[in-house]
Amino acid sequence: MDLSIGEVSKRSGLSVHALRFYEKEGLFANPIRRTPGGQRIYREEDLQWLASCARLRSSGMSLAAIRRYVELMRQGPGNEHERLALLHDHEKRVEAQIHELHECLDVIRYKVKAYAEYVARTQAGELRDPTPPDAEADCHRAAPAGPSTG
Repeated sequence: MDLSIGEVSKRSGLSVHALRFYEKEGLFANPIRRTPGGQRIYREEDLQWLASCARLRSSGMSLAAIRRYVELMRQGPGNEHERLALLHDHEKRVEAQIHELHECLDVIRYKVKAYAEYVARTQAGELRDPTPPDAEADCHRAAPAGPSTG
């Protein structure tokens, strides 16, 4: 089934401008066909690729890396080890991001707990000193020292 750029925009959630940009940058797995009048014609496979491409982008893969991956796909069989290496490198970066986010979440959870306890004690009239828990101390107790703990 052929799709117009407007239909692809609606179904993919990408703007018409973004779709043109992706095409110009060589980010589609297959070349986009055109009508004799020059209008773009998309296929269901293009939508499926856009969904994968959007996941790669939202996970932090650079346009250059996606472009390289597409180039390798278009070359066909014989370069699977290069595709695997590219995806494996990205997988390592995403795993590192997830690890860092887990550390951030630990700090946030610690702070939520500390402030929830403080608020509960304050509301119960147990505290005379209205000073909330020390933010810096919270941070350093919640996670090992590092660049993303503050």
